[in-house]
Amino acid sequence: MTSDLPGPRFDPRKIPFSHYGSWLSLSPVTGNADYADDLHLVSHQQGMHAVLCLRALTGDGSRADTRIEAVPSCLSWLGESDRIEAVYASTDTLRVRGRALGLRIDAAIPRLTPFSGTYLYRDPVDGSYVYTSYETGRRYRITVLAGSASVEGDQALGTAARSVTVSAADGGSRWEIAIEEYDAGRAPYRPARSFDQARQDAGAAFAAFTDRITPWRDERAPAAEQAAYVLWSAIVRPAGFLTRPAVLMSKHWMDKVWSWDHCFNALALATGEADLAWHQFALPFDYQDAAGALPDSVTHSEVLYNYVKPPIHGWALSLLRQRLTNGLADADVEEAYRRLERWTEYWLGRRAAGSPLPHYHHGNDSGWDNATTFDAARVVESADLAAFLILQMRELASLAARLGKPDAGTRWHTESDGLLSAMLSLLWTGERFAARIVGTGELRTSESLLEVMPVVLGTALPAQVRTALARQVRRHLSEHGPATEAPGSPHYSPDGYWRGPIWAPSTILIEDGLRRAGHASLADEVSRRFRRLCEDSGFAENFDAMTGAGQRDRAYTWTASSYLILAEAAAGRESLRQANH
Repeated sequence: MTSDLPGPRFDPRKIPFSHYGSWLSLSPVTGNADYADDLHLVSHQQGMHAVLCLRALTGDGSRADTRIEAVPSCLSWLGESDRIEAVYASTDTLRVRGRALGLRIDAAIPRLTPFSGTYLYRDPVDGSYVYTSYETGRRYRITVLAGSASVEGDQALGTAARSVTVSAADGGSRWEIAIEEYDAGRAPYRPARSFDQARQDAGAAFAAFTDRITPWRDERAPAAEQAAYVLWSAIVRPAGFLTRPAVLMSKHWMDKVWSWDHCFNALALATGEADLAWHQFALPFDYQDAAGALPDSVTHSEVLYNYVKPPIHGWALSLLRQRLTNGLADADVEEAYRRLERWTEYWLGRRAAGSPLPHYHHGNDSGWDNATTFDAARVVESADLAAFLILQMRELASLAARLGKPDAGTRWHTESDGLLSAMLSLLWTGERFAARIVGTGELRTSESLLEVMPVVLGTALPAQVRTALARQVRRHLSEHGPATEAPGSPHYSPDGYWRGPIWAPSTILIEDGLRRAGHASLADEVSRRFRRLCEDSGFAENFDAMTGAGQRDRAYTWTASSYLILAEAAAGRESLRQANH
């Protein structure tokens, strides 16, 4: 049945089975690079927590040999002639049904203490089976809609098996249950629609979302639907610190919103989901501190300020305003200006120590955590940071003009020009950009792609600088895209995080900068190679630059968004070419 349903097929070991708005997923991924043999019900409230283990059983109660198939509307365990299927009836409720196969549902954590673990009891009010989880602070109720169930570990304390096993009733072959995640109290579960209707509605919701954000897609973007699913399935409804609908970076272990990742998701959503796109851009600014700094990350249960992320927000907002069909409302422009101004003044005021150039405190501030730029020292002035702030001040000048603030516009133009002069004077060696160690003024170069990032300034850079940066990009360009450390560097590592692998954000920023710097053919090549990489290897957190293999978290939304941004732009260029011939 699953193979007959519409939508892209995907492997739940790589992409979790989830639903727009849900904090739940079905996945064998139970933690940071931890893969279980069985699918688990995973919640992302209070962090990533595998709560329940789901195991298909044969008639004699042994583990069934099944394969897992998934499309956006349905996940199936498939045997020779029998199956179990799961669908989302709502954002917090799964419906699961089986034919011939049974299902054993175990607490993922067998040990219960006064402060951790999972407790199981049978509710005397409605006969349902309820697990309570210390880790998520939520309850998980299993209601039998058809068939029968047996329980082990009812009210058990300490270390014990706690399981509910569901099978067909005597003389039957089918069973069905509902699994809900809720707080403390909820009325007994009563299905409002059939299993098949829930599956149909989920498929229709995904198809409508995909049509809205990728109306341009055709056979030249074969991964567009799967990229849309990675985004759609990673969206959570407002809860905890996330007071807006949010696209998590993943519903694997990277289940946060980092304060630069969100920009790429906003751009991918802008043309078809304007409100959702604006929520993505605005979300970290909701937690801007008194000094104007953005948090490092925000998620359900924490807001972290120990690092920041690079100020790409002016660059992103400029593109976002272009991509939004109806632009930004005046109130949103005013809000964006005020917040972007405070973010910029944080860098100019709190991160500039007697120098015209701002500095990073650590590689984490740059988003390129362990890039070789930071090997000699962590507290450095780097050209990428200056370039992003130059673009941010130019966007502030543009917003000031719309808001009727000519004096502010003049100020931002003047400050932008001054920072550009300082960047070229202090960090350009005549052949490349260097980082300057704060305190000594020593210039250090590396083979990190981070030092090519000033290409985002496009024609604001002198022609010879643009040419040199394009030449550097070519040195980093593998068959699959721009490696974050030059492949010939002694520090290159295939899985070295920012010391070699290909990443989506660096690819997008370089492609955009090259295009605006007059190197369109090289930009086309960067775009083509990265799109092909995603089509071959999916939407991983990063990729081996030499083999193209996906690495780390395998369902990363900024990678999916970057694919969609590049594919849409390529489709637009192709349409323009055809119109001109």
